Amino acid sequence: MNIEPIARVHSCFGEKFGVPRQPLLADASRASIELLPPLNVAEAVAGLEENTHIWVIFQFHQAAGQWSAKVRPPRLGGNKKLGVLATRSPFRPNNIGLSVVRLLEVRTSPKVELIVGGADLVDGTPVLDIKPYVPYADALGDAHSAFADRAPAAVTVEIPAVVREKAAAYQDDWGTDLPRLIEQVLGQDPKPAYQKPDPDRVYGMKLCGFDLRWRYISQGQLNVVSLD
Repeated sequence: MNIEPIARVHSCFGEKFGVPRQPLLADASRASIELLPPLNVAEAVAGLEENTHIWVIFQFHQAAGQWSAKVRPPRLGGNKKLGVLATRSPFRPNNIGLSVVRLLEVRTSPKVELIVGGADLVDGTPVLDIKPYVPYADALGDAHSAFADRAPAAVTVEIPAVVREKAAAYQDDWGTDLPRLIEQVLGQDPKPAYQKPDPDRVYGMKLCGFDLRWRYISQGQLNVVSLD
C-alpha cells in the first residue's frame, strides 16, 4: 500500500497542545489546505465550492509513540480504558484521522488551496484525501455515542483588555477573529481532564503565531495572562 499526502495544512494551531479535541468545537479557527502536485490544479477542485462542508482524511504526524489496544480517553478523565477503535485517540495502528470542517473558500490562484473553518488540525498536517460532506448520508439523527453524547461543558475565559485589543488587531489571509478564537479554544479547557487546576502554573500554546498564556482560577474559570 503506497499512500502519499495530497495536501498540507497551514493552520492557526502551531502545536498539538491546545488543538480542539474534535472539529467544529472552535468554529473561529481557520486553516488553509494547500494542494500538492499533481493535484495542485483547478480541475481537481472543480465543483467543490458547491459544498458547505468537507471531510478531511489526514495523518496524525505528531503522534509519537506506540499504539495500544486500550487507551485512556481524555474525555473520561484518563481514569478509564477503552479499546483504541472505540475512541478517537491519535495513537492508532495507522495514525489516520478524520475531520469534518466548514469550507469557506476555494482558491485556485496563485495556488490551489481550500480555506476552512472549525478545523482541529495542527500546522503541517499531511492530508491524505478530501471528500464532500453529504448531509443525507452523513448526518444521522439517530446516532449515539455513550461516552461522548454531547460537547463538554465550556469553562469561563477572562481576557484582559490589553490582550483583547492586541488580538483584535490581528489580521491574516483567512479572516481569523482572534479574540473569538481564543475564547473558543480555551473554553474547551485544553489541559488534560485528569489534571486539577493549579493556580500557580501558567499554561501556554502556539496560536496564530503568538505565545498564548493562561492561568486557571478554578475548575471552571481561567484568565488569559499574555499574548506575545
